[in-house]
Amino acid sequence: MTELAQLEQELLKPSERLIADIRKIEGDIMLLGVGGKMGPSMARLAKLAVDQAGQKKRIIGVSRFSDGNAREELETAGVETISADLLNEAELAGLPDVENIIYLAGTKFGTTGKEAFTWAMNAYLPGRVAERFKKSRIVVFSTGNVYPFTPVTSGGLSEDHPVSPVGEYGQSCLGRERIFQYFAEKNQTPTLIYRLNYAIDLRYGVLLELAKSVNEGRPINLTTGNVNVIWQGDANEIAIRSLLHCSAPAKLLNVTGPETLSVKWLAEQFGMLLGKEPLFENEVQQTALLNNASEAHKLFGYPRVTIREMMDMTVSWLQGGGKISNKPTHFQERKGQF
Repeated sequence: MTELAQLEQELLKPSERLIADIRKIEGDIMLLGVGGKMGPSMARLAKLAVDQAGQKKRIIGVSRFSDGNAREELETAGVETISADLLNEAELAGLPDVENIIYLAGTKFGTTGKEAFTWAMNAYLPGRVAERFKKSRIVVFSTGNVYPFTPVTSGGLSEDHPVSPVGEYGQSCLGRERIFQYFAEKNQTPTLIYRLNYAIDLRYGVLLELAKSVNEGRPINLTTGNVNVIWQGDANEIAIRSLLHCSAPAKLLNVTGPETLSVKWLAEQFGMLLGKEPLFENEVQQTALLNNASEAHKLFGYPRVTIREMMDMTVSWLQGGGKISNKPTHFQERKGQF
């Protein structure tokens, strides 16, 4: 586990491309909603890149920090932290003026039964943030859930495809996008909408869920038979580097790996690695939520970490008893009920 943890740290270090782009980004960087799945590692990556670039930029993470350990770890890494509830007008107004914003705030799981709160977080709050930071550059995290299901032979949907989200979560995420797009034009705020499908970490993600199912002998639902994934470190890099590509009107950008992956194939590969026979249930449907990220690959290059590397690391982590986050992706969900 020590060797794997060291490998993970190597794969989360900034690339030369990121360090070069950090030198081009003018001003400090603040991550709103830094306490989620991707925020802590992204903030640490940005700080490492700033240090290695010989820059003096501040990296600031904002969250309610219900987990005190997360705040302490960020501060130990040199990231400044601010505890704030972004839905509180006074606390939002009290945040420092910063040239660059990465907007990570939002809610997904628990949407069903809490629809009003979901819309407040995903569609109301973006307007308040867009007005508060109208003079900043803003990278806005979104999701491939704003797209309709597409044939698995399509190669995924590109940014110019019409959106048609299924369910209230996807609809509220489209609301977030539309609000930021409105204020990007109204205030000429350079903005980039970052549509992500699905980030992979050793502690959570599609690959871990499939590997666990194979290892525990639980049937894998093949209804959604194809997925896109990307290593979290690569997704973090693209998010930070995207600050150089914000525009008004807002730019749309799909972010994921280059492959359309078969869930059945992934499970079978995990079966060989784990020495177990995967179990399956239900028939593969001919459609799935799939992104075409060729524009991101043109701008930033292909991800550094390959699917085979991610799978090998996932199995080693699982067999070694590595810590696992209880944050399922629900990638099989086809009715938009989260």
